[in-house]
Amino acid sequence: QVQLVESGGGLVQAGRSLRLSCTASRSIFRDEAMGWYRQAPGKQRELVAFITSGGNTGYAVSAKGRFTISTDNAKNTGYLQMNNPKPEDTGVYYCGLGVMIAGQYRAQYWGQGTQVTVSS
Repeated sequence: QVQLVESGGGLVQAGRSLRLSCTASRSIFRDEAMGWYRQAPGKQRELVAFITSGGNTGYAVSAKGRFTISTDNAKNTGYLQMNNPKPEDTGVYYCGLGVMIAGQYRAQYWGQGTQVTVSS
């Protein structure tokens, strides 16, 4: 079991960069991967990005080219760098720790969620 603590959310103007952080209470296992999900008001939770222990990444179409996921293994921490955020990026962002199953990312543990609001 692991605890995930998020930080970095808040109110930001469109176009201003924002970085979310997710720190785990233990080291990340070799077979685990970290991901970020977003739940916009009235919508289903969606996967925004993930990164495997081998450094392979995947992004939602809406995030590709603007967001970057990364990890700092020494700090047991993952990041989501949000460049050029847009109002449609608004939502509650959840950090996840999980595994790849049949080529798809599946989170097994979750952070508490952090609100990101992008104003226009």
